[in-house]
Amino acid sequence: MPPDLILHHGRFTTLFPGAPEADAVAITDGRFSAVGAASDILPTRGADTRVIDVGGRRVVPGLIDSHTHVIRGGLNYNLELRWDGVRSLADAMRMLRKQVAITPAPQWVRVVGGFTELQFAERRLPTLEELNAAAPETPVFILHLYDRALLNGAALRACGYTRDTPNPPGGEIQRDRHGNPTGLLLAKPNAQLLYATLAKGPKLPAEYQENSTRHFMRELNRLGITGVIDAGGGFQNYPDDYAVVQKLADAGQLTLRIAYNLFTQNKGAEAADFRAWAKQVRPGQGSDHFRHNGAGEMLVFSAADFEDFREPRPELPADMEGQLEEVVRVLVENRWPWRLHATYDESISRALDVFERVHHDMPFRGLHWFIDHAETISERNIDRIAALGGGIAVQHRMAYQGEYFVERYGAAAAAHTPPIARMLAAGVPVGAGTDATRVASYNPWVSLSWLVTGKTVAGTQLYGEDALLDRETALRLWTERNTWFSSETGTKGQLAVGQLADLAVLSADYFRVPAEEISRLESVLTVVGGKVVHGSGGFSDFAPPLPAAMPDWSPVRSFGGYASSPAQAHGTDPADAPHACGVHAHGKAAWRRPVPVAEEPTFWGLLGCSCWAF
Repeated sequence: MPPDLILHHGRFTTLFPGAPEADAVAITDGRFSAVGAASDILPTRGADTRVIDVGGRRVVPGLIDSHTHVIRGGLNYNLELRWDGVRSLADAMRMLRKQVAITPAPQWVRVVGGFTELQFAERRLPTLEELNAAAPETPVFILHLYDRALLNGAALRACGYTRDTPNPPGGEIQRDRHGNPTGLLLAKPNAQLLYATLAKGPKLPAEYQENSTRHFMRELNRLGITGVIDAGGGFQNYPDDYAVVQKLADAGQLTLRIAYNLFTQNKGAEAADFRAWAKQVRPGQGSDHFRHNGAGEMLVFSAADFEDFREPRPELPADMEGQLEEVVRVLVENRWPWRLHATYDESISRALDVFERVHHDMPFRGLHWFIDHAETISERNIDRIAALGGGIAVQHRMAYQGEYFVERYGAAAAAHTPPIARMLAAGVPVGAGTDATRVASYNPWVSLSWLVTGKTVAGTQLYGEDALLDRETALRLWTERNTWFSSETGTKGQLAVGQLADLAVLSADYFRVPAEEISRLESVLTVVGGKVVHGSGGFSDFAPPLPAAMPDWSPVRSFGGYASSPAQAHGTDPADAPHACGVHAHGKAAWRRPVPVAEEPTFWGLLGCSCWAF
């Protein structure tokens, strides 16, 4: 039976034992049917086989984000002005002013995380005065990590915040000397105030939410992501807020594989949530594109130790253990995997006390449970997790908050935060992700750069050589190792016969570019289940068309998502920028790269080209 698709003339990194490299793959019925030499694979093509020459580029298994908030992010993506990757505050404010000018009342302009003030050349956030000058009438909300939000006067009025509005527990509405809110909201240390304020903004209607979710998925595809594990989130109710992605799944319009965890929404009634959900859905229920994955990352509100390294470590309440134990017993009884948000070793110790007690009475027997984040986890607790058969999912939050951590705890403490090499040495399943879209960017290449270089996005060197990962190990944490966290080991994550045919053709060679260039990588051709879901440059004709972003004033129309191109990074509308070459497939920034003699598209883009792209 001839294959449906053949990709050849590439450097294919399979991550499969015994056959780490190939120069061609064949795909039949959504799975790899052959991986190996082009001389063996090309003769198998039939009259209907699509054959794509990838031009000598590096090809890797599709990236998998083991901790993100893609469902919530998709519902709101078209509303958000992203400062992810923008390198100066001046450029960010130019973007904001342009968006303010076209945003109709009563809509807000929202910059909802994914950046840090330290990525800007100015190394600061805008002042409230600058914000009010840029937007005197249009509400503006800017979320910075977990620590603060900036609101202009119009946003304060839209939220109804006045001198009589009390501070909520764990949060502070900063006030002037007359007691009036200034527009600065602080997590002290709980981010609930920030997220509750954001939730007051207008939402998109269902049709626009579908469009928004499709655009967000395509943005992730552009970066080489083919699968995610959604960690739920506050104000993300099941099943109502899952209806859009379920509809897209039913229509065959998902371009990501999504495994979703259920996040309790009811403080004090968490066990009741999970008992009810256990009657509605079971782990693994769904399809290869959309499936249930268990509980968390919030199991009980009392166990959440939100990380804000500008604030002291939060002390969990004394009744946490009893509440957590009740929920974990419900999960084990129903054979539900779970994940638990835990930043600090002190919190992890107390959670493990509970897990060990439950395991003694109700053996976990292979349940895939894991700790999320674990920035300051101790060696002892790593070993305790290993003994219980658990895993650890790490994210690149330190790439955005590393400087704040050093300021509070010192460089020595930061040098192994989180201690990934020690986790791997202990044999614990370890996977990588982003915790996007608010506390860090969804760009996987920023995470991979952090894992390999040990540097923050602002360039601070956090880790020594002993804590760095080699490029292959880092890539494995983003591919085949992440399949353990969705109980899909062996079904995807490698370029291997029989596995789901997910891959990314990269803009430059991940294994050869200078380390400082890793964060600038993206995919020029992304395939999910044998279907092309993204193409750019010379591969753009292979990608299916995507409807324009809705509404027509959406920031996505003007600025796209992560600012990977010079035009986006400097606040320019990409529509006004030169287009990438459609003949040789080189990118707009090719001139910034070292001469890649083995990569014809980038080589021509670097030297100048008769297509007049520059």
